[in-house]
Amino acid sequence: MKKYFVEFIGTFFLVFTVGCTVIAPGAGALAPIAIGASLMVMIFAGGHISGGHFNPAVTLAVRLRGKCPTSDVIPYWIAQIAASFVAAWVVHFFKVETPSEAITMGVKAALLAEFLFTFALAWVVLNVATSKGTAGNSFYGLAIGMTVMVGAFAVGGISGGAFNPAVATGITLMGLSSWSHYWVYLVSELAGAAVAALAYKIVNGSD
Repeated sequence: MKKYFVEFIGTFFLVFTVGCTVIAPGAGALAPIAIGASLMVMIFAGGHISGGHFNPAVTLAVRLRGKCPTSDVIPYWIAQIAASFVAAWVVHFFKVETPSEAITMGVKAALLAEFLFTFALAWVVLNVATSKGTAGNSFYGLAIGMTVMVGAFAVGGISGGAFNPAVATGITLMGLSSWSHYWVYLVSELAGAAVAALAYKIVNGSD
């Protein structure tokens, strides 16, 4: 139960930070820095308890990698998605006016953008947080948070820069994205995570 609670807390603060920095008045162009930093500190805080996934796609990648018990997958997903709902609700106490328009995205470009950077995120997580070669390192939280920051700067204007089904749920609930595009996030992000797990196994074997 402690693991699920930690996953809820970390995902909550990640989604909450997204809402508070992206919805005006917010951090504007600097929002990716705050978002990446929030993920970083939550991973450092809870990684030793739950693995610090805070992302259903990452949970999938770690499960396919063989470092997350099957029995934890659904509870992790429930905790992460529940946290996104609560975070979206809390954001409304800080942001009186919601966005007037959801992000405009081209489906093909958004699918590719979300796939690529979810792959990158899962690839980094698997290599810095689950690999024997980097076991016990002190940089894993920074590496993972920076990956999200880089992705948000690179393709945030194309897809919204979610790279995370929980974040996708949160930004949709907050009106930053349309429900008609929700499937784009789910398909591309879960696919990116699965391919990252496959790539990890090709490079590292059974590790």
